[in-house]
Amino acid sequence: MSVGASNPEYVNARVRSRRASLFADDDYRKLIRMGPSEIARFMEETEYEREINALGARFSGVDLIEYALNRNLAKHFQDLLDWSEGRLYDLISRYLRKFDVWNLKTIIRGIYTESDPEEIRTDLIMAGELDESTIDRLLEVDAIEDAIEVLNRTIYYEPLSAAHEEFEETGALVPIENALDREFYEHLLEDVSQQYGEPEEGAEALYIEFLQAEIDFRNLRNALRLARSGANLDPAAYYIEGGVLFDQAELSRLIGNEDELVEHIAENKRYGDRLSGALDRLREADSLIQFEHALDAALLEYADTLSSIYPASISAVLSYILAKEREVENIRAIARGREVGLEESEIEEELVIL
Repeated sequence: MSVGASNPEYVNARVRSRRASLFADDDYRKLIRMGPSEIARFMEETEYEREINALGARFSGVDLIEYALNRNLAKHFQDLLDWSEGRLYDLISRYLRKFDVWNLKTIIRGIYTESDPEEIRTDLIMAGELDESTIDRLLEVDAIEDAIEVLNRTIYYEPLSAAHEEFEETGALVPIENALDREFYEHLLEDVSQQYGEPEEGAEALYIEFLQAEIDFRNLRNALRLARSGANLDPAAYYIEGGVLFDQAELSRLIGNEDELVEHIAENKRYGDRLSGALDRLREADSLIQFEHALDAALLEYADTLSSIYPASISAVLSYILAKEREVENIRAIARGREVGLEESEIEEELVIL
């Protein structure tokens, strides 16, 4: 853990420069009309040049794009840690553990679908704390139970072991994936509270406010997926503690009526006052994927709002992390969509565009 004074002004100045280089929505609309090789050439003319050139001799097409995106993302987030000091470093490093969760979900899904280990590796983002040797061992196993055993010295072992019993009963990955999300967020909030108490203002307070928003939207997404899946699973059983928008019973009550759900968000003073545009998109969404993309846009808008209200706080860094993730996910969705021959309109539905 890093101690000492933070340096948010310096880090935020660097982040503003990086934020300015992110792809604009018009760039995504250009990419939709390109094939994978054209997308790679387009990326070579941007800040992805180093990754495209370094990987171009070994990979091509969508594989080249995937590896370049993930390597670039990890580099940018490592830069955030290199720039940061003191409490700011500590808070950022804690949040970046979310990529350990991403990687574990990706590997477990790959094992479940019996995917080739190298195909799984393509989707990994090495920006968390799990080391490469652990990742390599996870990619060598053939059963989810064996993957859980590899994690026996991590915080994920016990919740995954418990979730594995339900997985064996239902055959659905939902319990395992939710166990990872729940452990990450609840452990993260617990760590911050133990370290900083219950701050009412300052970087730590804003950090907690942002995490609460992310938990609220994660609960919404999980509950909607379960409600529409037809699976015999109780949304309340997958509730993640720490948000401010719902309790378990309230979420279960609202989940059957999406109009009432959106109004519940709008009536909440914290979100309703800051998310008018995002709430309009939620009301207009006519499919689960559109609703989920609207939630992603809402969280990014919320982080942007926090960073504009408190420009010298960690909010600008968190907002940048989300925006960079959005860029990578959008480019990946376009490349994959073009590879399988989706129509331009179908690909655009997969994008988070503000």
